[in-house]
Amino acid sequence: MQANQNLRAAAARVRQARALRQGAGADRYPELTVGMGPTRQRTSDAGPQGGSTATAWRAQAGISYEADLFGRVASHLDAASADAQQAQALYQSVMLALQADVAQAYFTIRQLDAESMLYAHTVSLRRAGLDLLETRFHEGDITELDVTRARSELASAQSQALEAARQRAAAEHGLALLLGRAPSEFTLAAQELHRISIDIPAGLPSSLLERRPDIAAAERAVAAANARIGEARAAFFPQLILTGAFGYESTDLGDLLRWSSRSFILGPLAGTMLSLPLFDGGRRQSRVDQARARYEEDVALYRQSVLQAFKEVEDGLSALRLLDEQSKTQDVAAASASRAAELSKAQYDAGSISYLEVIDADREVLRHRQTGVRLDGLRAQATVQLIRALGGGWSQS
Repeated sequence: MQANQNLRAAAARVRQARALRQGAGADRYPELTVGMGPTRQRTSDAGPQGGSTATAWRAQAGISYEADLFGRVASHLDAASADAQQAQALYQSVMLALQADVAQAYFTIRQLDAESMLYAHTVSLRRAGLDLLETRFHEGDITELDVTRARSELASAQSQALEAARQRAAAEHGLALLLGRAPSEFTLAAQELHRISIDIPAGLPSSLLERRPDIAAAERAVAAANARIGEARAAFFPQLILTGAFGYESTDLGDLLRWSSRSFILGPLAGTMLSLPLFDGGRRQSRVDQARARYEEDVALYRQSVLQAFKEVEDGLSALRLLDEQSKTQDVAAASASRAAELSKAQYDAGSISYLEVIDADREVLRHRQTGVRLDGLRAQATVQLIRALGGGWSQS
């Protein structure tokens, strides 16, 4: 969480939204400016002063304030506040997704570790079996066909072990990327995956979904869109802007700060104080229509987010329930396959069956054990997905 670059980018977006909210809040207060400088002016020859030229020095403070008579500033501030809250919720969503991705990448690596250990054990057994068959072949007890088949099965197991190692390296590199580290600088020691057993309380309340950050972000988007409707509607009403300036004015710089040089002005320096729109060809109405359509879009997306959340929770619960039953069934199948392999080897040693049947039985054992390991990995992945779907777990806190 400290080094992931996607999370840092999300945090920067939160700071941007908060800065925009601060800027929107500044509209509630007057704006005060100060300035000083000369003005060079020449009047017309036909004017009352007969074409005189003069320099005027001014040192003034100005003030401007928009009276929020119809809620434009308040609506703009509400929209900016909702945007900031949405950015915060999206940050939490990115963080939750990052935590889930790290957990899933970790369990993927552990599943591949378990498969690698299974392949290593299989390679060891097949190499020992091949040595025994080669000894019996040299003694004339069996034909070369059995030795060739055993050597082929050993090479197949070695190839599968190398494939698992390749997949583990790729998964480890993916985990390093999530952690914000270079793949060449990150290693994770091998460790077998143990079966995860969790106790999910019955009757999880739907209120747990309210804390999901993506749902919170969608709800804040609706609030922001609603506020922007009010901001767009305020454009139909008069806008009152109060302005003023006070300070000193003199044609001589040395007399600029004398008491007799003071001056002031109340009212707009240009334009009017109170403006009322009469006709704009439908521009303001189009903005209102656009704001309302955006609101309807965000409402639909919010409802879709809620439906998607319910689906993900139901998927997680059903997946864990079915995977638990499937794992129990697979354990029985693996035990039966192991017993069948022992019987096949005993029959082969007694000369009642061919070595091909021993190979088939050995393949069944490996296949069932592979399936068991992968089911354990799927249980871990489904657990992470359910925790993510519930916004972090099923604890009421």
